[in-house]
Amino acid sequence: MSAVELRDVVKRFGSVTAVDGLSFTIRIGQCVSLLGPSGCGKTTTLRLIAGFETPDRGIVRIGGRDMPGRRPYERNVGLVFQDYALFPHMTVEENVAYGMRQRGVARSEIPGRVRKRLEEVRLAGFERRRPSQLSGGEQQRVALARALATEPDVLLLDEPLSNLDAKLRQELRLELRALLQSVGTTTIVVTHDQEEAITLSEHVIIVNRGRIEQQGPPDEVYGRPRNRFVAEFMGRTNWFTGRLTQTAGPGLWRFESEGKTVFAVTHDGGREGLGVDVAVRPERITVERAWSADATGGDNRLAGEISMVEYLGADLHYWVRLPSGERILAVEKNVGQPLDAAGTPVRIRFERGGCIVLPASPGHREGRP
Repeated sequence: MSAVELRDVVKRFGSVTAVDGLSFTIRIGQCVSLLGPSGCGKTTTLRLIAGFETPDRGIVRIGGRDMPGRRPYERNVGLVFQDYALFPHMTVEENVAYGMRQRGVARSEIPGRVRKRLEEVRLAGFERRRPSQLSGGEQQRVALARALATEPDVLLLDEPLSNLDAKLRQELRLELRALLQSVGTTTIVVTHDQEEAITLSEHVIIVNRGRIEQQGPPDEVYGRPRNRFVAEFMGRTNWFTGRLTQTAGPGLWRFESEGKTVFAVTHDGGREGLGVDVAVRPERITVERAWSADATGGDNRLAGEISMVEYLGADLHYWVRLPSGERILAVEKNVGQPLDAAGTPVRIRFERGGCIVLPASPGHREGRP
């Protein structure tokens, strides 16, 4: 039996279709992220599962039971809102206990559950404080403790870390992952942040315009995207648009871009003259400053020159201009090396197997001024 199942679910608001035939299944104990841009329908999907919205078509099941007509408190789901929605006039202890009281949990059990959940989120000793006396990260933990205290079948997190600053968001992301793994509650996280989705979840569902573009384990979706939208949404990408010009063996092709840049790619099922987009992730590219003229091997090597360097602390972003005018982003770890000046001749190297080959999509390119 699945924990959550959506089958051909549609939700419209007037002339706008927010959710358009969505179908997926989530296993008991699984942590899944709904990932997509603003307005793609992911929060509406969460509200349909929680019972705050009613589908115009399709089936929502929780724990194998159909949900039509069941109100939110009858679904045994826990929800953490983006703004946390804590009651300002209540203490931390009273906020965490609120849901249990509403659901009729025995009064004798409530103090123990409150204490347990506050210990899990590392807020023991904060029982008497009010939300105004807490930091943003502490408020987020109280909201999470309140949701878990009701012992929900499914925990729903709507952009749980989006209101925090970058450093705190990174710290709490790791804490949240550890907590979710320890409690083992089926969890659905709605987020527009690719790193958050990859860190928190074992399964990612990419949503765009109310439809699923792709779903699967994070490494699969990142490394083998089905289309250009998924490839770009899952991280920075260098794009070449062109065609396969000649086979060089089983699954190996010569590729020529519109800018006449030539290199090799691996691609099953291709044919000569096929128009394709080739993506190369920045972290898969090495910038070489010195090399042997007779260097050999299976990697692609392209000559170019540094056009710009972005210093980002832990990382260095090198923009390399090829003779064709195409610009390539390569990411290096900052280990104290000197920064290359604009105009420095270099060579970029990347593996044939590291190229992502997709059907051509004219008019959709990523550029850099």
